[in-house]
Amino acid sequence: MEFKVTHQCLSGGARRAEITTAHGRFETPVFMPVGTQGSVKALSPEDLEQAGVGILLANTYHLYLRPGHGLIERLGGLHRFMSWKGGILTDSGGYQVYSLSKLRKISEEGVTFQSHLDGSTHFIGPREAMEIQKALGADVIMAFDECAPYPADYDYVRNSVRLTSQWAKICLKCARSDSQALFGIVQGGVYSDLRERSAREIVSMGFDGYALGGLSVGEDRATRQQVVQETVRFLPAEKPRYLMGVGKPEDILDGVTAGIDLFDCVLPTRNARNGALFTKHGPLAIKNACYADDDRPVDESCSCYTCAHFSRAYLRHLFMAKELLAYRLNTIHNLHYYMGFMAHIRQAIQEDRFTDFRQAFLEQSET
Repeated sequence: MEFKVTHQCLSGGARRAEITTAHGRFETPVFMPVGTQGSVKALSPEDLEQAGVGILLANTYHLYLRPGHGLIERLGGLHRFMSWKGGILTDSGGYQVYSLSKLRKISEEGVTFQSHLDGSTHFIGPREAMEIQKALGADVIMAFDECAPYPADYDYVRNSVRLTSQWAKICLKCARSDSQALFGIVQGGVYSDLRERSAREIVSMGFDGYALGGLSVGEDRATRQQVVQETVRFLPAEKPRYLMGVGKPEDILDGVTAGIDLFDCVLPTRNARNGALFTKHGPLAIKNACYADDDRPVDESCSCYTCAHFSRAYLRHLFMAKELLAYRLNTIHNLHYYMGFMAHIRQAIQEDRFTDFRQAFLEQSET
């Protein structure tokens, strides 16, 4: 993986960069749609290409359970398996294991957990996480970490930081493809000293990039913003920075302000399936009765396939009738919105007007 900063804002931390992997080049700041099962729900790879997606996220935990990383490796790796030509980032599985708090047991070696599918018992530690991700063949893979819940007491988070660093060292020693970049994950909850400790320990190991984990797990926006700003200053400027699981537009703007390069979240795709559509004028709930005979597109300024061909009335009809096409058309629109949003951010950075862009967006969203 190659990472090159192409423009740094004259004021603040916002920056524009390029990342080149074995599966192409994309620009940052970038938003990665979530393809949990090796598929962005309701969309084909062609839909993703047309939306301008350069890299997506797939889930180590879910693909390990079904259909199995061994099968995917035998069939040529995840890119070939899902017929996707762009970049892929796989998470370590740590967050999914965290979400199974009632079904897991953490030890020094890793995590023993019960499958959410059939209750069977499994174990994933740093070596297993690396083995799975190597088999999947993603361009960017993540070190195995221990994600602390929120809220959590200081001693719990301190131990989480210790385990994350301990497991990160093991991950670095494990085999991976020459074309795979490995990112370390900074933990520490909302405790400034633990975030600094974790960041310094992980950076000292020399990863290809660095992620901020353990956020967007229940803390408020102001707290998250403070943690990101405090932590980024300990991360090297010459390496990419990834804010995991954060995807509200206002949170992305906060992250970009602090110097974050990569984001992911299920928000645009999940909201689409729930009938919540993003527009430049704010969110639009397509199920509302006021759209029953509305002949306008979702957003008259949008050039996506959905807005070019279908009215709000038709989209509401599909959604209320629970037609499968509703999920595809809504998701196409929301992803197109997000890709356009990120393109506007990159352009604003390039023209040294990101601060004004951010302020104008936030003021409009508040109205």
